[in-house]
Amino acid sequence: MIVRTYKVYSIENGTVIDHIPTPLALKVVRILGLENEGIMTIGIGFRSEKQPIGKDILKIENRELSHEETNKIALIAPDATINIIKDGDVAEKRQITLPSAVKDILTCPNPNCATNILGARKHFLLENRDTVTYRCKYCERATVVNPDMLTTK
Repeated sequence: MIVRTYKVYSIENGTVIDHIPTPLALKVVRILGLENEGIMTIGIGFRSEKQPIGKDILKIENRELSHEETNKIALIAPDATINIIKDGDVAEKRQITLPSAVKDILTCPNPNCATNILGARKHFLLENRDTVTYRCKYCERATVVNPDMLTTK
């Protein structure tokens, strides 16, 4: 067996998001709106004992994400771990929880919804934490969230 060293380097300050199910790291970047922001390191497809299909890692340098931002990750990666790094050490280990409301992240699956026809702002309210079900504020359709519901720019 060949032993390979990981090529994802440590950061001095910022946020590390670990245990993202493969291949959702780029969708996490989209959820957080980080596409054109700062320096990031993305590792995809690492072996993991906790996640048999593999895991992704996202390191965001020089930016401490807020609790509101990191909670959005729970929509597609409820078991992700968040570490806030300061001066090269873990300053905070953060648990994530589903947000009670999300705006402009999810697309309503109802083709007749005002958000899809008229371009109304996308707004969902949490319906059920166990099943990760959100209800569209406009058409009131309840939907179990999946990564394909994420909006694209």
